[in-house]
Formats: sequence, C-alpha cells, structure tokens
Amino acid sequence: MPSVSCTTRPRRATEASGKCYDFVTSEQFDAMVARGEFLEYARVFGKHSYGTPKKWLEESRRKGIDLVLEIDVQGAAQVKQKLPESVAIFILPPSRQELERRLRSRGMDADDEIARRLAKAKARSSWLKSFTILCGERRRRTRGKGSAGHCYGAALLECPAGRSREESSGIIWRVRHL
Repeated sequence: MPSVSCTTRPRRATEASGKCYDFVTSEQFDAMVARGEFLEYARVFGKHSYGTPKKWLEESRRKGIDLVLEIDVQGAAQVKQKLPESVAIFILPPSRQELERRLRSRGMDADDEIARRLAKAKARSSWLKSFTILCGERRRRTRGKGSAGHCYGAALLECPAGRSREESSGIIWRVRHL
C-alpha cells in the first residue's frame, strides 16, 4: 500500500493533491509535527518539509498489508529507528548523468540548485559501500560501512521497464522467508 506524504513545497502543474503528496502550508506542517502526527518528517535540501503521516502505517497494519514509503534518507533513518523490523531499500538512479537529465528536464531548478542536489547525491552514494547492489542479473557485493547506510538493508539500482518494483518485492520476500 503506498502512502501519501505531506509537503510544504509548491504543487507542480502536473500534480494533484492527495495522489503522491498532500500539499500543506508551513504552519499546517508545523502543527502536525507538534501534534505528533508524523511517522517521519524532514526538511529536505534545506527548503521544504516532507513527512509521512502515521495514519498510513495504522491503516496498513489494520489491513494486514505492507506500507510503501517513498522517502528521503533522513526519513528512512527515522523509520528504521522507530520500526527496526522495517525493510529499507535505497533506489539509485541508473547514472549520475541520468539523474542530472531528470533534474534538468523538470525545468524547476536553477543550475546552482541542480549542482547542489548532484553533490548531495554523490555524498549519499558514499555510504552505499555496505550493500549488495541489485539490478536484474547484475549483482555485486560491496564492502565497508557508511555513516547513513545503517538504515538500509539493500540498495537497488533503478532498472528499466518496472524491474525496480520486481526487485524490491523480491528483497522483501527474502527478508520474510529466509
């Protein structure tokens, strides 16, 4: 079951509230934080706040189904701290060039913002050394431990044609059954 995150960032022309995000004001977001309504929340890239309301976890538990969160690494660390049994999968873009192409094609950010996001992505990738990187038949084991990587059970290289979803499902199945 997918969750719908709250965010303080402006809605893009192609987005509808309630589909991927509920768009709220900073005041509404801060009030939700004060009331303890979030499973996780963070200020991302120093600009806007994002958070997953606890109601999604409660609903998924009531239905007896998995909850899928699409969240930043800060949020993943919070979830793993609160729910150690959770399975966190870090999904990597196919390449740095593809990430940059995607950021530029959105037409939302200035060059300096894109450069900052790319630098942040590079810093995050440094702690992926402790994971098995998965994509279809290409698998490689890496060594080492990074500062933020402790909350992820696997890193998944984004795969073409829906393979990332299949790989994610496979990781979750293996955690439950092996």
